[in-house]
Amino acid sequence: MKYPFEATLEELQADLDTYVDVVFSCLESEFMVIPKGRGFIEYPVFARAYEALKQATKGFISLNADVILETVQEVPLALIVLRTILGFTPPEWAYIASQRTGIEISQGFSRTLDRRIRMAPFTPIKFSPLTKQRVIAMLETACQLIQEGVPQVEGDRIHRLDKADTHSGLDGIRNLASMGVPYAMLLYERFLGRPFAGHRDSVSELIGNVLENAIEEILAGAGISYRKTKRAEKIPGFDQAPDFIIPDEFNPQVIIEAKITEDDGTARDKVTRVQHLGELSAERQANGKPGFEVIACIAGRGFGIRKEDMKKLLLASRGKVFTLKTLDRLIECTRLREFITRQF
Repeated sequence: MKYPFEATLEELQADLDTYVDVVFSCLESEFMVIPKGRGFIEYPVFARAYEALKQATKGFISLNADVILETVQEVPLALIVLRTILGFTPPEWAYIASQRTGIEISQGFSRTLDRRIRMAPFTPIKFSPLTKQRVIAMLETACQLIQEGVPQVEGDRIHRLDKADTHSGLDGIRNLASMGVPYAMLLYERFLGRPFAGHRDSVSELIGNVLENAIEEILAGAGISYRKTKRAEKIPGFDQAPDFIIPDEFNPQVIIEAKITEDDGTARDKVTRVQHLGELSAERQANGKPGFEVIACIAGRGFGIRKEDMKKLLLASRGKVFTLKTLDRLIECTRLREFITRQF
């Protein structure tokens, strides 16, 4: 089997469908295994905080913001358990609490508090006066919403609290928690999000780093000078910073774009990006400047959905498309071999 990065442009153009199939056969989905990342909450930890909240509310018989505040200060993760009962994100909870109480609670505050708790779920917190005021506002809002239950809405809409546990207000939560149903596990799965999607969103950068870290390891192992750009960084000569520039942005000879995605829309955006880089290289050559080689390193099922997009990617990169399975051929089959300074 011949890979597209081993073929000439003429060979690619003559048998493009076959080379698309070759790349597709090398793509592996990354969605089955997710990095935990810092601040991941294991179920026993979550369940312990759930029990603390359950005790504070006497088995969800009564909700009192001041009593819950005392519990949250001793067992901070109980605050996230309460948020999970609501089914809100931290910014959503902050927004509705601000609307109901008139106390300003920013999204940044809610995210920071949530992350602080995840990092130390059982380290007692001593709130500053301002933080305490905001947390009390959030707790009071949560208590009110749960006790109110689901209000009447138009027939073509559904209320966010119209869930098995919160539909009937506090009675529903109390009944679910006392009838033998593993309510803590239900809440834990809701906390992780549409099986793990909430957690996946929180570690999306780590997922992307799997590919970029592998590229860095290969470049560093061969002693190749490279510039890895930061997110949203401005690089002269590029309207959008490439992921890797070899040897640097002042003398770009090789450009590497790296992306892991399970979504075909995101994959299409990256294909368009690689096409644009190919055009930029040709434009530089037309103006008497040296062009650069464009390499695409990809992973995830998103790139294996649309054949037409893969054709565009292969042509734009002149076949220099690598997956995690073929990444070990990255240097020998590209201009990167010109920049080797040590045996790898």
